[in-house]
Amino acid sequence: MGKLDGKVAIITGGARGIGLAAGQVFIAEGASVLLVDLEEQSLQQACAAMPDDKASYFVADVTQSAANKAMVACAEQRYGGVDIFIANAGIEGAICPLVDCDEAEFDKVIAVNVKGVFLGLQATIPAMQARGGGSIVITSSVAGVGAAPMLSPYATSKHAVVGLMRSAAKEYAPDNIRINTVNPSPVETQMMRALERGLGGDNSEQGMAAAKESMTANIPMQRYGTPEEIAKVMLFLASDDSSWVTGSINMADGGMTA
Repeated sequence: MGKLDGKVAIITGGARGIGLAAGQVFIAEGASVLLVDLEEQSLQQACAAMPDDKASYFVADVTQSAANKAMVACAEQRYGGVDIFIANAGIEGAICPLVDCDEAEFDKVIAVNVKGVFLGLQATIPAMQARGGGSIVITSSVAGVGAAPMLSPYATSKHAVVGLMRSAAKEYAPDNIRINTVNPSPVETQMMRALERGLGGDNSEQGMAAAKESMTANIPMQRYGTPEEIAKVMLFLASDDSSWVTGSINMADGGMTA
């Protein structure tokens, strides 16, 4: 018996990194999974390594209301409903001082990281109400509870989804819909490579290595997390193991914010 037998999960940002790892972990625990992302080729590659009867994909821009509604309709058509929503799609934005941040760049980060989650909740909550409940997990960050110098738009967005989660959790607890965040520290993903390049200053391997060493020094466990480690926290929150957990911030950060 898997922890998610008979459950249907939608995972945004599902083509790589934490989203992909969550898809793999959820399928291993019995769920059917709809991976959602912008890049169809990456989605095809992700699904190719998963069982055909348990995984499929949907190309969508999470900043668009119609796209969020369409992904839910797709999950309902293919699998019969929605029980789990992993709101994981996100971007880091430009690495620069706040006063130099382009307004359009700020708007883009907020659109993906905040509006995308908001629209995802609007689309998935009615589907979960129809099923008698469900679990929503939003990917925030250590930058959602603390500072992130040179990444002000990103930190703003990750704080914002914590507030969104808390409000929605209280609102929909009577419907048996649980809503929580997972807040990772640096994880071995493509996003961290981009941050290392930006923080390293010169795009060189030496600069990236120095940036990684500097970030790792702030983590008591002295390493980045893995996508699978974050996915297992998501599994706990998605499953009935966390049936009394809602409105919570779940730090998965190697002790970084202790």
